[in-house]
Amino acid sequence: MEGGAQYNPRTVEEVFGDLKGRRAGLIKALTTDVEEFYQQCDPEKENLCLYGFPSEQWEVNLPAEEVPPELPEPALGINFARDGMQQKDWLALVAVHSDAWLLSVAFYFGARFGFDKADRKRLFNMINDLPTIYEIVTGAAKKQVKDRSSVSNHSSNKSKLNTKVVRDYYHSETPDPNKNCRFFYNHFFAVFVTKIASGSS
Repeated sequence: MEGGAQYNPRTVEEVFGDLKGRRAGLIKALTTDVEEFYQQCDPEKENLCLYGFPSEQWEVNLPAEEVPPELPEPALGINFARDGMQQKDWLALVAVHSDAWLLSVAFYFGARFGFDKADRKRLFNMINDLPTIYEIVTGAAKKQVKDRSSVSNHSSNKSKLNTKVVRDYYHSETPDPNKNCRFFYNHFFAVFVTKIASGSS
């Protein structure tokens, strides 16, 4: 089901733009418009779907009547599980299905318009650079940004410490040239072991 005029993106950039518009609409439904979305997903109604449009709008509606549909359809019957689980868990479930739907629509266009291996890979990489709807709805996207910042700061501080160790050695009042090899071996071996340990944790 599609709202408004039909739009068929034909290039990688156009398909990615289409996905970003639909994604923005879905994110809006599951975050800023969540109360309205929740009310529209009445379990007493028939099978309902959440649609996102390239115009960054969203809609809860019945699935397309035509078989097969013009585009891949989103998850059917999202309203039935609404009252059977906690709201945050239900929203996370809808988000997961919405992510899967976005990928299916994007690669439907890719197949329809003959994207080759390089085009498909480029499209996937562009999509993969975006946080998923699930990561945004559950807050995982913010946590990942925070973790990356923490790792970056840790690496920067470790680099400064390593530089200071070497500098202090050469500026010591009684440097021992005969200990150069042993010093650098011990120092860089310790750095190597630290990296292995942090990587496996």
